[in-house]
Amino acid sequence: MNERWLQVLQSAGAVFTNGRVTHFADARKLDGNAALCDLSHYGVIKVSGEEAAKFLQAQLTNDVVALSVGQAQWNGWCSPKGRLLVTFLIWRSDAHYFLLLQKSIQQTIQKRLSLFVLRSKVTLEDVSDGWQRMGMLADDNSSIPLPSNLMQSEANKLGVVIRLSNQRTLIFAETETAISTWQTLSTTISRVGGNDWDLAGIRDGIIDISVETQDAYVPQMVNFELIGGVNFKKGCYPGQEIVARTQYRGILKRRMVRVTFAADNLPIVGTPLYSPAFAEQAAGTIALAAKNGTMVEALVVAQIDAITSNSLYLDAALTHQLNLLDLPYPVL
Repeated sequence: MNERWLQVLQSAGAVFTNGRVTHFADARKLDGNAALCDLSHYGVIKVSGEEAAKFLQAQLTNDVVALSVGQAQWNGWCSPKGRLLVTFLIWRSDAHYFLLLQKSIQQTIQKRLSLFVLRSKVTLEDVSDGWQRMGMLADDNSSIPLPSNLMQSEANKLGVVIRLSNQRTLIFAETETAISTWQTLSTTISRVGGNDWDLAGIRDGIIDISVETQDAYVPQMVNFELIGGVNFKKGCYPGQEIVARTQYRGILKRRMVRVTFAADNLPIVGTPLYSPAFAEQAAGTIALAAKNGTMVEALVVAQIDAITSNSLYLDAALTHQLNLLDLPYPVL
């Protein structure tokens, strides 16, 4: 992490666990409709060069070539078996593409992507140290002015601002600008830890592929085509035939849904789930979880039969049932 940025966070009372801010010692409640969180647990890859768009188009699930300057999109990179190795938020600047991903897998992904550059006029660069990331949790009732168009970046004095959903906004800026932005915003809105960002992401129905979920899901299992992360007309990319076959042959057996349950501790990603119809065999797994007071909200990938029968449980003894919650898009 950038040393200057770290100092700013620490002076604000940031408490870290494994490189991620869990909370701030000074948990002031200011603007009730807004909160600010550090996103240093995400990394950024800059892709540049005259063949950058062509290179990304041949590797990723979405139509990168269709991106205009200032636009952003969800995107993914699959294994030859059609399983997601990583999911990105990608946005285009005048001359570059920026890829936001979980920092825990950035080095591995960047190295593996670089193997496919070959003689292409493309450069992949880790710019996480020079460009800082923060998230704003705010709706239209907040006193903070937000971009009106989703997935459209807006360059202003705060940095590059991208409205991801009605609740979540990403701010991306070079370090000195980011420090000024943080100090300005944090005087009027609360500071929160990464759990709050995860909780909002769960409610948006969007996960980031992490170390625990790499190569586990075809895009449709995590509803990636429902949020616009897959383009079925763009042409070939690794795993494309399997992704297309899953879409058009009706062979998808698992979907991602949002659930809630009571728990003292936050379950880890990959925790198995059970259903009576599948006996002791796992019927699904937890893909992302966050605390909401005494409750947990989670995105889980599970057998469609177990979802439609509303029979998902945390334990093989079938004593702790999960309660299904709505997502902002139809799943089944």
